[in-house]
Amino acid sequence: QVQLVESGGGLVQAGGSLRLSCAASGRTFSTDGMGWFRQAPGKEREFVAAIAWTGSRTYYVDSVKGRFTISKDNAKNTVNLQMNSLTPEDTAVYYCAASTRRYSFISYYSRTDAYDYWGPGTQVTVSS
Repeated sequence: QVQLVESGGGLVQAGGSLRLSCAASGRTFSTDGMGWFRQAPGKEREFVAAIAWTGSRTYYVDSVKGRFTISKDNAKNTVNLQMNSLTPEDTAVYYCAASTRRYSFISYYSRTDAYDYWGPGTQVTVSS
């Protein structure tokens, strides 16, 4: 089992920045990929970014490219999401997810069914 806990959410004005963190514990050695997803009210859960646990491969949804950066600290078992130039459209509950499956293509981690563990989520609200 892998336990995930997100932190860093909050209220920010449009154009501002937030940094989300995801702390992983438990059988973290079994993790091959980590991802961030978000879900706005009345909408389906949407992929945001993913990173391979080994190496440096990353993958982003087009709408956040150039604004969001995913990074990891293997020693601390944390994955971060730096979010800049936030807009009201970024308002959602943000979820961290961990996958124990190793995929050849980093883009496979954009699928919700690629993940085995999920955090409870953290709310991000961007005011206009």
